[in-house]
Amino acid sequence: MKKLVSLCSFVLVKYDTYSSRSGDITAVTALLLRMIIILTDPKGWKCVCDETREDADRAVKRVIKFMGSDRSGLCRCVGKYMNKLGVPSPTLAVQRDENFLIIASAITLVLRPFQAFKMEEIDLSLDTQIAAEQYCLHILSVPWLVQRIPVVLVQALRHNSTLVPVLMTLMILHEKISVEYSRMDFSEASCPNNMPCAGWALANIISLATLCENSSTEANTFSPGLDIAGYVKVLNILAENLLTTTENNGFSHKEQVELGEVGGNSSGSVSLCLYLRDTTFGSISYIDLLKPICQQWHLLRLMAALGGSNKSAAQLSKMDVRRVKVLELHDITLLYSHMVRIYSFLNLTGSLPVLNMLAFTPGYLVSIWSGLECCFFPDKTQSSGDKFDSVLSHWNSSDRLSKKKQSKPNKDGAGKWANILQKISGKSPTDAESSNSFYSEMVDGQGKENIDDEWDIESLRCGLEIIPKERSCLIHLFCAVYAHLLLVLDDIEFYEKQFPFSLEQQRRIASMLNTLVYNGLLHNASRQNKPLLDAASRCLQMLYERDCRRPFCPSALWLSPAKKSRPPIALAARTHEVLSDFRSDDCLSAPSMGYFITVTPHVYPFEERVQMFREFINMDKNSRRMAGELNSPGDRSIAIVVRRGHLVEDGFQQLNSLGSRLKSSIHVSFVSESGLPEAGLDYGGLSKEFLTDIAKAAFDPQYGLFCQTSTSERLLIPNTAARFLENGVQMIEFLGKIVGKALYEGILLDYSFSHVFIQKLLGRYSFLDELSSLDPELYRNLMCVKNYEGDVEDLSLDFTITEELLGKRTTIELKPGGKDTNVTNDNKLQYIHAMADYKLNRQIIPLSNAFYRGLTDLISPSWLKLFNASEFNQLLSGGNHDIDVDDLRTNTRYTGGYSEGSRAVKLFWEVMAGFEPTERCMVLKFVTSCSRAPLLGFKHLQPTFTIHKVACDVPLWASIGGQDVERLPSASTCYNTLKLPTYKRASTLRSKLLYAINSNAGFELS
Repeated sequence: MKKLVSLCSFVLVKYDTYSSRSGDITAVTALLLRMIIILTDPKGWKCVCDETREDADRAVKRVIKFMGSDRSGLCRCVGKYMNKLGVPSPTLAVQRDENFLIIASAITLVLRPFQAFKMEEIDLSLDTQIAAEQYCLHILSVPWLVQRIPVVLVQALRHNSTLVPVLMTLMILHEKISVEYSRMDFSEASCPNNMPCAGWALANIISLATLCENSSTEANTFSPGLDIAGYVKVLNILAENLLTTTENNGFSHKEQVELGEVGGNSSGSVSLCLYLRDTTFGSISYIDLLKPICQQWHLLRLMAALGGSNKSAAQLSKMDVRRVKVLELHDITLLYSHMVRIYSFLNLTGSLPVLNMLAFTPGYLVSIWSGLECCFFPDKTQSSGDKFDSVLSHWNSSDRLSKKKQSKPNKDGAGKWANILQKISGKSPTDAESSNSFYSEMVDGQGKENIDDEWDIESLRCGLEIIPKERSCLIHLFCAVYAHLLLVLDDIEFYEKQFPFSLEQQRRIASMLNTLVYNGLLHNASRQNKPLLDAASRCLQMLYERDCRRPFCPSALWLSPAKKSRPPIALAARTHEVLSDFRSDDCLSAPSMGYFITVTPHVYPFEERVQMFREFINMDKNSRRMAGELNSPGDRSIAIVVRRGHLVEDGFQQLNSLGSRLKSSIHVSFVSESGLPEAGLDYGGLSKEFLTDIAKAAFDPQYGLFCQTSTSERLLIPNTAARFLENGVQMIEFLGKIVGKALYEGILLDYSFSHVFIQKLLGRYSFLDELSSLDPELYRNLMCVKNYEGDVEDLSLDFTITEELLGKRTTIELKPGGKDTNVTNDNKLQYIHAMADYKLNRQIIPLSNAFYRGLTDLISPSWLKLFNASEFNQLLSGGNHDIDVDDLRTNTRYTGGYSEGSRAVKLFWEVMAGFEPTERCMVLKFVTSCSRAPLLGFKHLQPTFTIHKVACDVPLWASIGGQDVERLPSASTCYNTLKLPTYKRASTLRSKLLYAINSNAGFELS
């Protein structure tokens, strides 16, 4: 009998359905298999009587035990045979031919041990375990197993008598099976690009457990009687094995596409990744086999099957993970955490399908945060158990509803997102008012006295290594999903409806992420924790950017983690510059201090980051000096001559090609309107005048390169029509160099750019709501479409936008075929985001990229990333606060005969102190051409603020009531000099100064 089994195995592995043309070979193979089936079934033995039946049963069991062992090689040979099968025909005729009989017989033989050795309750006999081990190694690892077999035969593979012992064996022997899978990957792979065995086992179990045979089959339920707890735990084992294998092979190094990582893979990594993505069987791709996991019914049924569902998420997370028969929240979270990573490198669109489903499944994100909130804020969490009960109640009700809709195909896409958002985003007015009052209290700093300590979470201060695996898994998935959801949440949902979290919870989330990321970077996270760190960093960045645009957190929250461990500015700056020499994939070995400055610069107060920025520039100047750049003849050779009436054109022609050499000193000679050279030597003042004057001319909306937003701030943004001007894009790039030069030299330019534009320069994401600052009317219209309760098709919209350029109206498609695609309730979110993407990105990207190229010729991108959009404007144009008269007075020098004790000087400071804040700013603009003070104080104003004496003859009795000096004060803005006549009375000085600054008086106006 055993020899017959071995012969059968040999014949089967040599049989090839593609090459066998002889019907005799097929008939003999089928006959041999049927003979083994009959011999292993005593009921078919005619020679057996009642007296010998027991002996026959024992003999058959010995044979079946041999069949299930590795010595027989049966499973191995059947697996190799199945690996040669093609796509089965769905017709009934093919199910009657010899090939079908061979397939059916082979499956019957493989399943014989499971039928012969029945399981007792949850106990697994040794013989069954041995057979199940061989089944796992050689049958489950067959690529496209379920798709190769006729549908009528698949039912035998997914029957509980087979699936249950297989799942149990995978859990018991997972380490041994993982080692064998690795050996098989190494020894049997025809090329290094094969999908690992664990990957095929993962896909095949999903297909068997979810009643999904092919891409056209919409799975919407589990196999009857499936052990869901065992199913999830086995998927986690196989998914972790797959990820470990691929990471060891080096092609999933940059696996977290959804986490916004920057950096490329090696060529081998790319080729392997592309191979796996393109792996198909018929019309089915590998990723199609994983699709049931990304469907909402799958998650809802898993949540409904949670063991101890009446417990809170925190209680569930503390249960014994070794209890195989209990499904825990951690198991589900771990599964989807693995799926996010697998999809990110195997799916062309990354992990988007998984994140979409998780983000818009009602209550799931809330349940994860409920567990984390209990861990990190135990004293703040109220009735977490009640919250979790209500979530599970919703899941169960959703599950019942899904059963009614199983006959309808699932619809992926924006329509489902919108419907879910409309159903679950609402809050009562009372809740909103309560949260808003707390929000105002916190943001205004009116809260608890020890608020700094409140935002520094003690359990996260030692980095990621001490966080339990179960908890780190929860954090990883929460961050990945919530960062994805934040991309589509508008301000109404976030701030007013407070979906999915209240603002108080948002602050806790921000503080948790802030502490975790800062300390994770500070303590050099291990490579195993890198996916967690990347996900947390991205989610933190999304929350921080939203807070910068519309605050919901106190400033102390962002500073809190580094309050006691922040390194000195100079040391931090030097470390940051050392880090710039590391490649992005070396970040784990890079100096941790420099890396946290790159990722979380906001832990330093703004003023300290400005000091760090100036330190970077000083270091750059020192390195250039050491390299001899500042002492070479070329440094002094950058001399230009510009005409007063053609500043932009002359500057562009002479400076645009310099590149980084523009960091050197520029010596400017002006030619007057009459064509005559202007007298004067450039000791820095004329260069400053040139930069301020060229900026004034080029940023003027009438020049055509920049325009102003339609909001009250009238912020600057590149004019899209500049693309059609002669040298328009090159001129935009040149203006980037002008701004870079001003930043490099510490010269203030009194201009503010649109936050949307600055976000592009900083490499940051632009939220949908930022469209309101660019085009308020369009934003309002899009929000009306989003919240429209009727049929959106009635609005007669399509995926196009109409623009007027150079007097001509042009229709632009938002996507291919957009003019033929109507906006419906199902795709209205796609339309809204396509429209916003066009206005916020596509329309200005060519111009913002040009400006960025010019700017980064002088200013390193890593320096710029120290700041957010609002801070960048302050860096360029100074602070937004009132002028500090005492600071200005301390840092003023006097020339022409004036001193600090001169009568006119004392009167000037008296008048300045009495001015309104706006008037003081006007005086500063009159003298320096910028209305704002330097961010770090007037000691950083270049050149120094100067008051120069203008002697005027007046009668001696002028001081006691007679006529005072009639001359108006004037200014030399290139030298930051106020030319102040020798006034005798404060009233005269005040009136003359006000007249001068309101008349925009300049040189020698009298």
